Amino acid sequence: MDLKDITLTNGHLLFAMPNQVFVPPPKTTDLKYFKLLFDENTLALLPQQFPFLVNPLNSQIIIFDPIRRERVRKVFEILNQILHIDENPTDIEITLAYLNTLLAELNSAYFKNTEPVNILNTNLSKFIEFKLMVETHLTEQPSVNAIAEKLALTTNSLYRIVKEYSGVSPKDFFTSRLIIEAQRKLQYSPLSVKELAYELGFNDPDYFSRFFKKCTGKSVSDFLEAQQDSSR
Repeated sequence: MDLKDITLTNGHLLFAMPNQVFVPPPKTTDLKYFKLLFDENTLALLPQQFPFLVNPLNSQIIIFDPIRRERVRKVFEILNQILHIDENPTDIEITLAYLNTLLAELNSAYFKNTEPVNILNTNLSKFIEFKLMVETHLTEQPSVNAIAEKLALTTNSLYRIVKEYSGVSPKDFFTSRLIIEAQRKLQYSPLSVKELAYELGFNDPDYFSRFFKKCTGKSVSDFLEAQQDSSR
């Protein structure tokens, strides 16, 4: 995940955002797991929102206790049966009901070691808005002041909220996200470094190369070479 190895065991769920660089584990005969992708159009049909879906605590692993793990496993199996095994189509309301149950379990497990979190929590809501703004305007590279103004916050309030939920400043959060996007595109897209720089909002490709090395400790060419070596 994001070019770092993550070790999982029974009862662990790996949680990845769409913007993250994710390489699944190699399949073996004794490895069994479910994979679920969340679609915005489907989520809009559910009766409630689930704050964990924007990963406000920046946690890559959700851990289940034995009882919850068994419940979640059963719901996964039912959804798998509905979507891939049953010959006769199942009413969409039933599918959504089980999906809602699954997401409720995951949301509860995600926040179980923290203070109770509600989507109406003002700070969490603002952090979610901040994350969505970063995703929406990533290539525009807006200033922290501009983001704070869009969120109707002072820069100090924005700093405090982002620091509370991510552990870093808004600027560092944005920079980290931009670098992840650069790494993802370098690894998976056919763009040249110059084309990538312009696509990410850099007017000067040379500055982008210096920025990339400063943030990662590797030049673009060294990064690409390392990725090629690791895939052999």
